[in-house]
Amino acid sequence: MTIITETETQNTTDFATEWRQWHTAHEANRAAAHGFLAVTGLHWLTAEPAFFDDAPGAWSTSDDGPVVELGAGESLVIDGTEVTGRHEFGVIEERGGRLAGFGDAVVEVAKRGGHDIVRPRHPEHPLRAEYTGTPVFAADPAWRLEGRFVAFDEPREVTVGAAVEGLQHVYAAPGAVEFEIDGVPTTLTAFNGHTPEALLVLFTDATSGISTYAANRALAIAAPDAEGRVVVDFNRATNLPCAYTDFATCPLPPAENRLAAAVTAGEKTPVERGGAAA
Repeated sequence: MTIITETETQNTTDFATEWRQWHTAHEANRAAAHGFLAVTGLHWLTAEPAFFDDAPGAWSTSDDGPVVELGAGESLVIDGTEVTGRHEFGVIEERGGRLAGFGDAVVEVAKRGGHDIVRPRHPEHPLRAEYTGTPVFAADPAWRLEGRFVAFDEPREVTVGAAVEGLQHVYAAPGAVEFEIDGVPTTLTAFNGHTPEALLVLFTDATSGISTYAANRALAIAAPDAEGRVVVDFNRATNLPCAYTDFATCPLPPAENRLAAAVTAGEKTPVERGGAAA
């Protein structure tokens, strides 16, 4: 018989509460007025000016970056300033982007896989307006694993596929994260995260295509401590935008990040892709 102490019960309660607060904030960010659920189109720019039903102006691109030619009565708000006529955005860095507002919507002007794109975002888009939340596994402290970050001698450029057929992404990988799942040594190649020294891993596992989204999930990992220790908390594994919309260009995991284990933690397949309701 296993006796659960009051301290252990309190720790489990605190863990679940902290996770719930984190996921509530994550869901709110996902469903923001101009978040990716509001994207109404993915438009690939070429040298030939093109008009789109969900954004003002005629759009094109060249080696000098994207350009929009706004017609009579059309304008965009860029960096707080209203612009009319012709506007040159300049060269946009890979995975970079800018937002230009019009009415209650915005246009995302970005570069993905070496291609300049335009993605309008409208708050009233049904995908966002009808969003009810993403189903998840129950938070489980057993999936909060201790690990170690092992830096490569030099950061490696890793090329991966994308949710869009024929597109590729190149990411800088500073090292790998090592940990164990049920006693089995496991290693994941890690990319640079969104804050200094933080890490990001993309992965699939034995639940992918069954209870979780088939193409990928993502896990942010806080910066390693001075001894390289990290926390790999699969309870915080999240879906990327491509799990919800075909207007995303999300990267796929590198081949070595396809886990044989079933990671029964984190977010499941969205309702929008046939998952069970939360």
